[in-house]
Amino acid sequence: MQHHPVVSREEWLTARKALLAREKEATHLRDRLNAERLALPWVRVDKDYVFDTLAGKRTLADLFEGRSQLMVYHFMLGPDWAAGCPSCSFVADHLEGALVHLNHHDVTLTAISRAPLDKIEAYKRRMGWSFPWASSFANSFNQDFHVSFSKEELAGDKVLYNFQPIPTSEAFDELPGLSAFSRNEAGEVFHTYSTYARGLEELVGTFSILDRAPKGRNEGTIMDFVRRHDEYEDAPKAHACCA
Repeated sequence: MQHHPVVSREEWLTARKALLAREKEATHLRDRLNAERLALPWVRVDKDYVFDTLAGKRTLADLFEGRSQLMVYHFMLGPDWAAGCPSCSFVADHLEGALVHLNHHDVTLTAISRAPLDKIEAYKRRMGWSFPWASSFANSFNQDFHVSFSKEELAGDKVLYNFQPIPTSEAFDELPGLSAFSRNEAGEVFHTYSTYARGLEELVGTFSILDRAPKGRNEGTIMDFVRRHDEYEDAPKAHACCA
């Protein structure tokens, strides 16, 4: 922990009010960003994606479950992975409690991974989650949204992630993201928004709490403290798989 001067309550209050002014600036900036996000143009999704789910084969439109909005968390779990990404698992721990509120606000949330459904369900049982989770193993959804990469792509110098080329040395065969879709009364589906990398941090309430704790996130590299929630007791120290 960095050294902090110990001051009177009056001196602390002066410093806190100065920071409050900056916090309000950030809040108002966030409000403006939210408005700009809602004003983005949309792209019609014309490809016929079919996913494997517990309810059987489902199209992207089916994943809306009758609602007009769909949020997809691109969860890092590849076909040959033994378990889901620790960082994605950390994010997913925060999704469960949001489901009832999202569903009653006309929003369906689902995770999608490239792993086969049986592997997804096994990991989901291990973690104790109940949110919807579909497999894109049989389609190109993950590749089209730039969160899955082939061996040939990773053998090159760069891949496209977070709307820009990144060195393959910084990439995995799977990377995380969040995408938003809208469905109209005619059944047409539109891609409205995606975010990747640190753009996902706003999904994580733990970060908001840590950012206000005395030691903050207390990390050497981004998310290096994160473990799957059933691995904290005797977990070896390891870096998270995405930044």
